[in-house]
Formats: sequence, C-alpha cells, structure tokens
Amino acid sequence: MAIKIQILGTGCSKCKQLLANAEAAVKALGIEATIEKVEKIQDIMKFGVMTTPALVVDGTVKSAGRVLSAVEIGKTLAGG
Repeated sequence: MAIKIQILGTGCSKCKQLLANAEAAVKALGIEATIEKVEKIQDIMKFGVMTTPALVVDGTVKSAGRVLSAVEIGKTLAGG
C-alpha cells in the first residue's frame, strides 16, 4: 500500500522546497507514495497546523514550521 504524503502550505518557497525534498526522499527510498499539496487555509487548519510548511504522513502531522531535508523525511518515512 502506498504511503500518503501531504505538504501543507500556501505555495511559498519553503513549501515548494519541502515538496521537492519529499519527492527526493521517496525516490531515494524507492517506496510507493502519493504526494499531495494542500494549499487551502481551511484544509490546512483541519490538521491543527498553525505554521507552514508542514509534512503529513498517512494523516499524521510529522513536522510543522520548518523545511525538513530529504534525509530527515526519509528517516520519518522509514519509521525512525
């Protein structure tokens, strides 16, 4: 089953960088994942996130307010 990754952010440069890093992490790990951008403020607020960008994996907020590197995202996806 594919992992569902969501990038929460309104389209700022940090949000775009987090998206690129998530794509790089998925590619590096060779895993199956869907990556979705969530840009509407109402949808972002449903996650209880007040600072963007944020990384959500399978419905759980893993990071908010900072741009994780591809390596950090990879560790999060690998469960560590």
